[in-house]
Amino acid sequence: MSSTAYKKTREQHIDYERLVKTPEFKALVKRKNQFITPYVVIFFAAYFILPILTGYTHILEAKAIGWITWTWIYAFGMFGMTWLFAMIYAKKSSSFDKEAEEIILKNILK
Repeated sequence: MSSTAYKKTREQHIDYERLVKTPEFKALVKRKNQFITPYVVIFFAAYFILPILTGYTHILEAKAIGWITWTWIYAFGMFGMTWLFAMIYAKKSSSFDKEAEEIILKNILK
């Protein structure tokens, strides 16, 4: 939370039960869930496909570069995917934080 909302909330009590029932907050949560859900599904699908492919098939056993097999490339690709998803979320979360601050400040003034 940015300093403006933090300073205001220290000075005044916020009724969080009323805040979460506001249409603005519900819309923010819905947009955030719609943003996060595809990334979570992709991550878990990629995460669980690796042990399935290595344990039950021979697809990833082929050599890709020298002695390195596709299993290693896939596994290290998971690290890249995790960093990419983290960067995407970190960038997008700033807009969610701004919206949350606006909702909090709007409801403090009521």
